[in-house]
Amino acid sequence: MAYATAKMKRHTFLIDKNVFPQTAAVIRGRAEGLGITVHEIDLTSPSSVDAHKTDLIGLLIQYPAKTGQINEYTEISQKVHDLGGQFICAADLLALTILEPPSTFNADIVVGSAQRFGVPMGFGGPHAAFFACSEANKRKLPGRLVGVSKDRLDHRALRLSLQTREQHIRREKATSNICTSQALLANMSAFYAIYHGPEVEQRQRFCC
Repeated sequence: MAYATAKMKRHTFLIDKNVFPQTAAVIRGRAEGLGITVHEIDLTSPSSVDAHKTDLIGLLIQYPAKTGQINEYTEISQKVHDLGGQFICAADLLALTILEPPSTFNADIVVGSAQRFGVPMGFGGPHAAFFACSEANKRKLPGRLVGVSKDRLDHRALRLSLQTREQHIRREKATSNICTSQALLANMSAFYAIYHGPEVEQRQRFCC
């Protein structure tokens, strides 16, 4: 999405060293097919972003960081914007109940898993996710992403990563039920929020 919104085609994407390794792995896999070079940088060094200023697509940070540290990103966000890049935040919904929202440091795109927000582990899945963007980027939101993989028999397999396949099959033609629809997971997270209520004191009790 950040690549699509760039006014000029750029080919460098930056990841903070404190991004979760599984998130970085997904980014690298997605970037490879688009010819994008991914660099991991240390945001404690002011020159780490400047080194890529002529070809910068965007920067991804983890909020909170994988170490649990909570950083202030207003200055680095402004630097990325000055260089024409997108500032992207991988956030945790439960943590955001007591942290400042990514909008306070002008994040262009915010993504993350909602699994920790009222959705049980469920033996590995499925998990809900969330994806938000600024008003300026809303027409670039992808409707779906199809990934190519291999199954356990080494056969080519396709996977919908933003939507479940049942959303694209007429009910009378489906060969499975709709229990994996992410609407169920979104509703579980919504009711989790409703049950605990909007008060900060309540939220802090359930976060600790």
